[in-house]
Amino acid sequence: MPPTELRCSDADRDRIADMLRDALSEGRLTAEEHAERVEGVLAAKTVGELDAFVRDLPAAQGPRPSASHTAPPHRPTTAIPAEADENVVAVFSAAVRRGRWRAGRRIHAYAIFGSVEIDLSEALFEYQQIVVKAISVFGDVQVRVPENVSMRGTGGGVLGNFEVSPLDSGDPQAPTVFVDGWAVLGNVEATPRKGRLVADILERVSERVSQSMDRKSAGTWERKVSRKLEEADRKMRRRMGL
Repeated sequence: MPPTELRCSDADRDRIADMLRDALSEGRLTAEEHAERVEGVLAAKTVGELDAFVRDLPAAQGPRPSASHTAPPHRPTTAIPAEADENVVAVFSAAVRRGRWRAGRRIHAYAIFGSVEIDLSEALFEYQQIVVKAISVFGDVQVRVPENVSMRGTGGGVLGNFEVSPLDSGDPQAPTVFVDGWAVLGNVEATPRKGRLVADILERVSERVSQSMDRKSAGTWERKVSRKLEEADRKMRRRMGL
């Protein structure tokens, strides 16, 4: 079967949608043309049908992405508990989770007439797949991730804005953050934080842990030497009758 007749995947649609978005920002497509083509991309069933929407764009003339890397799916592929490991709630207030912290498999964020910030840019990822459930009602939820992880969004807005910037990490072992939920007369936004990399953070944490262990080891060695000297001193005093 010719490649153009193969059924297209969500990753194929995402790739074409990214090309159309770039073409819109570059002025190659009008807003009406972009909307019409995106609608066709969502309805396309084969790779050939998708290619028709970007055939006249420069981005489509380059080589296709390597088949060795598969884009992450829109939904988690492993079982993630329905109960949240952590709830971040803001009702007529603000709640922030940032800095170095251990991210669980599921995080729930609720902004009711308030604002919530979930900053994963310095978090420790113990799991490869993380779900952030964001609910905004007349509020604002901001999700920040390192720029070298993968991220997908499956939520929606009701008279509000739900926007997730898709990310594809070149490392198949990189963590994947899935953001879903609803923005009801509110805003939910998930974007990468430039300059923040998971590898850099882990290296810094590892270095600090190593330094801490060295200090502890040095302290333990000093205590052992001190005890040995005290024991030798006591033995010498006993022998001398002191």
